[in-house]
Amino acid sequence: MAECAVTLVAYHPAWPERFAEEARRLLTLFAGEVAGVHHVGSTAVPALVAKPTIDVLIEVLSLRRLDALRARAGAAGYRWHGENGIVGRRYLVVAGAPGREDEAHVHAFAIGHPEVERHIAFRDYLIAHPARAEAYARLKAGLARAHAEDRAGYVDGKEAFIRETDALARAWRLSGGG
Repeated sequence: MAECAVTLVAYHPAWPERFAEEARRLLTLFAGEVAGVHHVGSTAVPALVAKPTIDVLIEVLSLRRLDALRARAGAAGYRWHGENGIVGRRYLVVAGAPGREDEAHVHAFAIGHPEVERHIAFRDYLIAHPARAEAYARLKAGLARAHAEDRAGYVDGKEAFIRETDALARAWRLSGGG
């Protein structure tokens, strides 16, 4: 059974501002708990096709204290999904208009969690290596056609590419890139 349709769109120059708006909202909502806010995912890579959903990664001082703010997040329109498959993460979703993609996915990690660096390195590597970003765009487009009504199939199809790019990004960082 499909989770929901996969819709990719061309990069939109408004995405950085949508991220900035979401970042301001999260900084206010979780005042005093957020140590860093990062635009990650495909909407953070200029010229890359993406699902029109802003991915925001926040670094928090304490997941325990963030958990205590769950009701506040719910009242502000965030659906709380707990770790949602990644140990040490809190995953929140802000719904878009009816029939549209989610407006934002929020990935919250404690400062120093390895997923923070992994997401940032992946983004920065794609920005610095346009040919790799173009290969990712071609893969995503093919998967979106093949799995138009099967988001899980789309996500699974990207896994090997993401793992390979993670390794390239890690080596690039260690060699002084980024």
